Amino acid sequence: MGFARTCSVALVGVEGVVVEVQADLEPGVAAFTLVGLPDKSLTESRDRVRAAVVNSGGEWPQKKLTVGLSPASVPKGGSGFDLAVACAVLGAAERIDPRVLADIVMIGELGLDGRVRPVLGVLPAVLAAADAGYEQVVVPECTAAEASLVPGISVLGVRSLRQLIAVLTDEPVPEEEPDEPGRPDPMLAGLCVPGTGVGTGLTGALDDARGLDLADVVGQAAARTAVEVAAAGAHHLFLQGPPGAGKTMLAERLPAILPRLTREESLEVTAVHSVAGMLPPGRPLVDIAPYCAPHHSATMQSLVGGGKGIARPGAVSLAHRGVLFLDEAPEFSSQSLDSLRQPLESGHVVIARSAGVVRLPARFLMVLAANPCPCGRHTLLGDGCECPASVIRRYQGRLSGPLLDRVDLKVVVEAVTRSELAGYGTRGESTQTVADRVRAARERAAARLAGTGWRTNSEVPGHALRTRWPAAIGALDAAELDLERGFLTARGLDRVLRVAWTVADLAGHDRPSAQDVALALQLRTGVSRGVPVTIGAPT
Repeated sequence: MGFARTCSVALVGVEGVVVEVQADLEPGVAAFTLVGLPDKSLTESRDRVRAAVVNSGGEWPQKKLTVGLSPASVPKGGSGFDLAVACAVLGAAERIDPRVLADIVMIGELGLDGRVRPVLGVLPAVLAAADAGYEQVVVPECTAAEASLVPGISVLGVRSLRQLIAVLTDEPVPEEEPDEPGRPDPMLAGLCVPGTGVGTGLTGALDDARGLDLADVVGQAAARTAVEVAAAGAHHLFLQGPPGAGKTMLAERLPAILPRLTREESLEVTAVHSVAGMLPPGRPLVDIAPYCAPHHSATMQSLVGGGKGIARPGAVSLAHRGVLFLDEAPEFSSQSLDSLRQPLESGHVVIARSAGVVRLPARFLMVLAANPCPCGRHTLLGDGCECPASVIRRYQGRLSGPLLDRVDLKVVVEAVTRSELAGYGTRGESTQTVADRVRAARERAAARLAGTGWRTNSEVPGHALRTRWPAAIGALDAAELDLERGFLTARGLDRVLRVAWTVADLAGHDRPSAQDVALALQLRTGVSRGVPVTIGAPT
């Protein structure tokens, strides 16, 4: 009788659970039994592992073989257990010393020829292994850079099962034949999910190929200010205006003025994109704010996450620490829009399925864009709108009050005039200029919030703002009057105070003044308060 064990990782959402892979050989009729709550793709590993071992020069044991995955109560799926199963079997057959395997975590799919193929979610799997106290992991060679992002853990990247056996048995490591130059690498196919190409809008905002500059936006002083405030404080933004006014242009340029992600934020974003199969080739670490722009026909499951079995990340998680842009927002289903309420408040989404409950990160900056009516000409002078009043009310009512109450900034984007389009006016500030101002405001907020666990003004509870960091004396009088008149809710007053702090950070003020609060009210309600829309401008 032979016994050996090693470890692998099962992913539940973007969190990993270390699984012990045990192999037991007993005399009897040759058979291969896999137990421990495996799914269909994992059950098929029996044939893959047998062929890989034989084609790697090993001898398959002709005994009764039982492979157990512990804990058996955790659902397990995917092909990432292949490498661990093969090594556990070889350890039980005494081809590899079982003592060498006990403290190693192995992640990878095996081809029939013994090659080690990449799988999704390597980074969160290695993070789970490190948290559990393991110090050594074995991953496919093409994902070794991604696994090496986790500090304090030794990563071994292998191209084939033959190489791994040689390393574990202190034998000469065989050289694998390189692929022919110019041919596509079939190994990279395991790192992508169909339908996650460039056209999905999930590309980096600072990619030089995009060439988007905020200076390209003509006019729109109020909307540009709102975009700057949204970036500085991570406030949600609603842009309403006729077609062609520049709503999409502003939203596409918003990620570029956001600060680069910190190391901790980069690991969070990379883990989500690794599970979803959306990591850019050759860039294992996502260090720029992601940008996700789903089509208005997107279902609720595609927005918040879902799918068969264990839920997979949706658009709100793919936009974590970045921008989620919902163009033509009233065209989204009301069920899809209202499903955003929880992540907008909590910064995460909890999805319950029969296979388990998954908690996915979802702290994003939401930008809504909408026309004033179905034809889009309701607010244009000299261009008649033929939509009946009832149709306009029904169209605008698709965005529910509770959803809009969670949006900090609401701006009307006016149609571009002839003089502005012809270039008679002054050109707006560039992306780099605005980004520098946003970064300075974020640094002021970070210094103020140091040691609290909050990173941006939008995360700070209203009670803490009123008690720990009060505004100037009398600065909130206008906002409190709007609360008494019913123009603002209690949540709305807290959000006005958060925006006021962001305006103060951009202007370099120690605390919000009456002018800062007035500008925050103007950006919140869309009603003019008699203050300039430019940050820090004199009255």
